[in-house]
Amino acid sequence: MNGTNSYPPKGGGGGLPPGWIKLNVGGKVFQTHRQTLSREENSFLSRLCQEPESLPSDRDDEGAFLIDRDPEYFSSVLNYLRHGKLILNRGLTEEGLLEEAEFYNMPGLITLCKEHILNKSKPKNNIQHVYRVLQCHGDELTSVISHLSDGWQFKQLIPIGYESIQQSGEFAQEFVCVVSREYLENEKQSHQHYEGSDRAQVLQQKAMHN
Repeated sequence: MNGTNSYPPKGGGGGLPPGWIKLNVGGKVFQTHRQTLSREENSFLSRLCQEPESLPSDRDDEGAFLIDRDPEYFSSVLNYLRHGKLILNRGLTEEGLLEEAEFYNMPGLITLCKEHILNKSKPKNNIQHVYRVLQCHGDELTSVISHLSDGWQFKQLIPIGYESIQQSGEFAQEFVCVVSREYLENEKQSHQHYEGSDRAQVLQQKAMHN
């Protein structure tokens, strides 16, 4: 990018207000503030707008700095400098943005790209819901629900009839308490968990027709 073009006033040329700068990246013109380009200290862009004489660069007819890089990825570079986040338009990749971040010497963006690439390469674990059925009397409900543990959560209470209590000879309302838990797909699940899920469906159907 060496050249002998004269430098316009520090406002950036092309009628821009003070503090603003034009960049012609791969034929596409961007306008941004010098403070934005200076967010990554010692980066190529920071040096370009703060010390143009020490980093000579060609300019187009409008006074914009000429940079021979991909303009689509440069939009993501600018968004990172503005927001501190990695934002990619459709069709762009973290690997491609990493190449640009390395060219512009932006350690923060390089780290962010590598983190995204690493997370993308990790296997995805699908979450499944497993159900279990607990049968109890009405006076046992509070104890059953309050003693749920290991990630089990109450989902539904289904009355299924009355049962005789042998000691008193009275009849007590009987319930089915349906609870569930989230499991990762690669976790081992016992046969009883699935059996409980099937039984829950049968009892729910039975309750609906009572």
